[in-house]
Amino acid sequence: MARPRPTPTSADQFALSGPSNPPDPQCNAYRKDLADVVLAGRVIASHYAEPLSRTVGNTVMLRSAPSVTAEAIGELGAGEPFDMLDDSVGWAWGYAGDERRVGYVLSSALQPQ
Repeated sequence: MARPRPTPTSADQFALSGPSNPPDPQCNAYRKDLADVVLAGRVIASHYAEPLSRTVGNTVMLRSAPSVTAEAIGELGAGEPFDMLDDSVGWAWGYAGDERRVGYVLSSALQPQ
């Protein structure tokens, strides 16, 4: 004898509840598609990565988005470290400085350490 199929349930029955307290995205590197591996368990992302250490070769602006017209967050001087999590289409995403300011820099401004 065939078992009856279960009745589909509403997604509302499985909704997450409770307070959400994500870390500050200005100094914690995470996006929906990628996050710093140190944030695993604190944020949800499709992938987690360990940053690659890079050095700024020429002074470059740290920007809020991968575009020369995006808001400038700060300036990184030659020789400063940059921890890179993503490098695509000419832009590197990661963080820099003691404050771990998260943003984008031109890939061409970075050198391996």
